[in-house]
Amino acid sequence: MSEPTSSPPAPDSVDLDTVRRVAGGIHEAITTVIEGKDDVVTTAVTVLLAEGHLLVEDVPGVGKTMLAKSLARAIDCQVSRVQFTPDLLPSDITGVSVFNQDTRQFEFRRGAIFANVVVGDEINRASPKTQSALLESMEERQVTVDGHTYPLPRPFLVMATQNPIEMEGTYPLPEAQRDRFMARLSMGYPSAASEMAMLASHGGVSPLEALTPVTTSEEVQAQIEAIRELHVSEALRRYVVELMAASRHHRMLRLGASPRAGLQLLRAARAHAALAGRDHVVPEDVQAIAVPVLSHRVLATGEASLTRHTTADIVRDVVERTAVPAGR
Repeated sequence: MSEPTSSPPAPDSVDLDTVRRVAGGIHEAITTVIEGKDDVVTTAVTVLLAEGHLLVEDVPGVGKTMLAKSLARAIDCQVSRVQFTPDLLPSDITGVSVFNQDTRQFEFRRGAIFANVVVGDEINRASPKTQSALLESMEERQVTVDGHTYPLPRPFLVMATQNPIEMEGTYPLPEAQRDRFMARLSMGYPSAASEMAMLASHGGVSPLEALTPVTTSEEVQAQIEAIRELHVSEALRRYVVELMAASRHHRMLRLGASPRAGLQLLRAARAHAALAGRDHVVPEDVQAIAVPVLSHRVLATGEASLTRHTTADIVRDVVERTAVPAGR
């Protein structure tokens, strides 16, 4: 699970202009639908190009599903949407083997997970057994049914929404499930100006209906593979390791960040650097993406909860207290 230590790539190995063009087109398309949430859209695009998965958590009605649908529509690719409910079965997601009377053989009928972008609406309304059906596909990008393994299409992104766990009729996501998501973000309420613009533009026809694809799945996959080549110095990797260690010893955390969290943070930082036009990662890239990548992977102590310190607050404190190594 360690990052490769190969020498820096040649300066022309990553076409940063193409990366920024593709990412900019997706970003612009989404912002025609989502008003006043530029930072949220940027994080979503970063996760897409880092080949991660995104969890959007907030109260009902703030645009979680609209964000997921907008990102899916901006790419000319296979898209599926799953409305998670208490009676949803794991086979509804992964697929099921059905006996064919004509051929006298079992045939595999693919489930909703076989798409480039899978929109999981209100994921925490499904039972834990159904939630766990996503574990293999999100981590290994494959599905195993009846002893047979089926690869998933690339790129592959699960973009799930959920309401806060204290809402009625929800099941909290277990730690193993949350850890599969590269980043978690919150939409938040829009500003007054954004809400006025939304009332004007959404009053008749939804802008989502006018959104057309701006790129293809093949082009997105090419940029994902290019971003993997961005150079990361040894000092920068040491900085990520020190952030992980600091979270494990923070007095307000009873569970710090895992090694997988460090890998996800570095992958997201690579995408963030590429979107900024750099062919190498700097500490500012790590700091910019640390809260959405780490805050859902750590657990706060009872003391932190009593003093109303969120995990996002604690992650910010970890970042502020961890010194940037020399030789960045």
